[in-house]
Amino acid sequence: MNKLLVLQSDFGLVDGAVAAMIGVAHEVDMNLKIYSLTHDITPYNIWEASYRLFQSVKFWPKGTVFVSVVDPGVGSSRKSVVAKTKDGHFVVTPDNGTLTHIKKYIGIEVVREIDEKNHRRKESELSHTFHGRDIFSYTGARLASEKISFEEVGGELPVDKIVELEVGKVTRTESSIKGNIDILDVRFGSLWTNITREDFLKIGFEYGDRVEVVIKNGSTLVYNNRITFGKSFADVYVSEQIIYVNSLLRMAVAINQGNFAKAYSIGTGIHWTIEFKKTS
Repeated sequence: MNKLLVLQSDFGLVDGAVAAMIGVAHEVDMNLKIYSLTHDITPYNIWEASYRLFQSVKFWPKGTVFVSVVDPGVGSSRKSVVAKTKDGHFVVTPDNGTLTHIKKYIGIEVVREIDEKNHRRKESELSHTFHGRDIFSYTGARLASEKISFEEVGGELPVDKIVELEVGKVTRTESSIKGNIDILDVRFGSLWTNITREDFLKIGFEYGDRVEVVIKNGSTLVYNNRITFGKSFADVYVSEQIIYVNSLLRMAVAINQGNFAKAYSIGTGIHWTIEFKKTS
């Protein structure tokens, strides 16, 4: 372990919840290096928590421990787990779908269920609604500081039995490719899709092409226009739309110095589809 602990939650920073998690981690080991991935996950949005882990985990050193707490089922029968990725990172989280993108796109080697009788903050047994502080941050800190080994966390669970969210499919024809709008580049309103650069280019698109873009919410047409495929925002004028390859090598759509999602009231998720079509 490298004493790196990275926290993610939907708690926000308007009260003391995140500070309590950090405090508990430092109670375990004052020498831990504690960072935040984000605490602005949309409340209860497990999909978003899963995606943000995928967006970030692989860029941290091997052995880093992540604690992700978006837990609408806190206090229920859902399991508390630690997953070891194939790249050697650890994710401490509820087993509620938060590991979906890590499993699909990075790979999970082993999952262990946290033995909550032995791995929870002292004298926290009467509290049933703040496992982020009492179990997840505490266990994550003990793992990151090597107070416990991964094997001591608890019994092993079958990786193929963990809870997974539905992930959209990508379909391709000779002249088009269709996928989903997975998430937003939040501050800038860019649309991030599940279509990889590799699959997009198989259609024959080249930089500078004008590509037809069709966006639907279910069966409802929301947007249909032609957009330039460019390398960067500088390839189009300010306020002009662009298709580009994002930092995860997936296709994205944006307005240069604007907010595409707000401009066209675009959402995310399994019901939001986007199709790129070649034009004659």
